[in-house]
Amino acid sequence: MKKVHIITNYYPPETGAAANRIETLALGLKDLGHKVVVICPLPNYPKGRIFKKYRWRIYRSEEINGISVKRLWIYATVSKNKWKRLLAMLSFSISLFIYRLFHNISETVIIQTPPLLIANAAIRLLKSSKRKIILNVSDLWPKAGVDLGVLQEGRQLNSLERLERYNYEHSDLIVGQSNEILNHVQKCEVTKDILLYRNFPKIDAPVILDNTSVTTTIKIIYAGLLGVAQGILQLCKSLKLPQHIEFHIYGEGAERIEIEDYLESSSQQIRYLGVLSKEEVQLKYMQYDVALVPLVRRIEGSVPSKIFELAHFGLPIIYMSGGEGAEIVREFNLGQVIEPKDYDALNSEIKKLNKVDLKQQRELIREAAQNSFIVEPQIRTFSKIIET
Repeated sequence: MKKVHIITNYYPPETGAAANRIETLALGLKDLGHKVVVICPLPNYPKGRIFKKYRWRIYRSEEINGISVKRLWIYATVSKNKWKRLLAMLSFSISLFIYRLFHNISETVIIQTPPLLIANAAIRLLKSSKRKIILNVSDLWPKAGVDLGVLQEGRQLNSLERLERYNYEHSDLIVGQSNEILNHVQKCEVTKDILLYRNFPKIDAPVILDNTSVTTTIKIIYAGLLGVAQGILQLCKSLKLPQHIEFHIYGEGAERIEIEDYLESSSQQIRYLGVLSKEEVQLKYMQYDVALVPLVRRIEGSVPSKIFELAHFGLPIIYMSGGEGAEIVREFNLGQVIEPKDYDALNSEIKKLNKVDLKQQRELIREAAQNSFIVEPQIRTFSKIIET
């Protein structure tokens, strides 16, 4: 088996889909006998502040669950100011360069993108005829920025597109979390090997309990980022919940404070309940009847990993978006699909919810997940590629 380095901007104890996805891959490769080293920033996401345990350090090496983790200094920020965000990316890129001066990097490297600039710096620093570079593409940046309305035509977009193309052209294998990502890469006329690697979780979900007789209250959960892309604040303002339905929110992000302020004077049927670890959230799932997965706009290439995680717990999903994620929800009968920001349709769908139908859906959804959303075969394929 081989030694593998993974360069990523996110890794636990940080939360979120990106950190969870990379950890699952790292642990899976380790279980198959590979020696895995993760190089990442000192943890700071999503608050943009270095976690208390790691403050006042420029470097920390530790072992977590058999994975060697090298944490490098970064200028941490969640500011919307583009110069501060650029400084954050440059700071980690510089730290990576300094680390490379004093440490050997394995012949196989997995590089996470976005951020584009960090991936670009890593590729330029490590490209070699003897080294295999695997680019793990989780979002189509900068196209996702255009879809979200944060990037417009101009020099900045053109520069980012050049970085994107460079990253594709100088990688040996491009791994995408969706078919839309892989199709986009091929449209860029980049002749590289590609691999679909879905964001399936590694979960031993507990037995689903029959809670139909416990209470008539139907509880809806949202657990994830509270950012602009999710639009939870506007969703809270637009919900019209029947008396027997509650909506509970868990997470952290740019909208958290505004959400808390708004909910102070709104109905008790909508509550913000704080930040939980991945393990705590998964335990909470068993207390809920429905999960909400919203995006304010369809983002090409994006398939929220939350879909697959919730399915393993048998939670019916109300998916407010389109694209490949919507196709998966429909194909596997995981719940209902609503157009982004169609709050009238959302309220109408919520009014139809009842305990009996939801219980019948749960076992079918969980069965679909156990048959189709399994990460181990993907990791074995990844491992074979690394070994060749």
